[in-house]
Amino acid sequence: MVGGPLRGGADFPRVATLTERSSYDPSMNPLRSLAVRLGAQPWLPRYARLIVGTDKLLQRLSRGRLTIMLATGLHELVLQVPGRRTGVLRTTPLLTVPYDGGWLIVGSNWGAPQPPAWVANLRVAPDPTITYRGRTLAVDARELAGPERDESWEVAVAGWPNYATYAERTDRELPLFLLTPR
Repeated sequence: MVGGPLRGGADFPRVATLTERSSYDPSMNPLRSLAVRLGAQPWLPRYARLIVGTDKLLQRLSRGRLTIMLATGLHELVLQVPGRRTGVLRTTPLLTVPYDGGWLIVGSNWGAPQPPAWVANLRVAPDPTITYRGRTLAVDARELAGPERDESWEVAVAGWPNYATYAERTDRELPLFLLTPR
């Protein structure tokens, strides 16, 4: 916050403009807490196809500039990788956490026993691409393990607290990837 003088010499708080902030803080968005509460609901995965389908349509119509999560201040990207069996290009909208010049993505599948299909596809994809805020770029994908994963996991959970909830719902370790631009 930046202050300024009032009549009589008193200071008042003023919200910094976007250009004065170093980065957007999603925790300041009241819709973020609503999204987090909704994302934790055990019934939400039943609507996964509807949610993902709606998000894909919105992104296709806006050329990747609009997403369901945009209004909440959460980050989202579209992962594009060929199917490992068919070779057909698969597009999947995913929550992401910007990190270390790239993006963290988690194969949570809302805590289901099996990981989402995109995880196996990404593991073997030679040339994955993403669309982030309307811009498509080639990325290198690295699945994180060990201490690097532990450190990055904390960052991912800070960005989307429900990853911890999803991890409690399943016996598998949720795959965590770092995508970096080429």
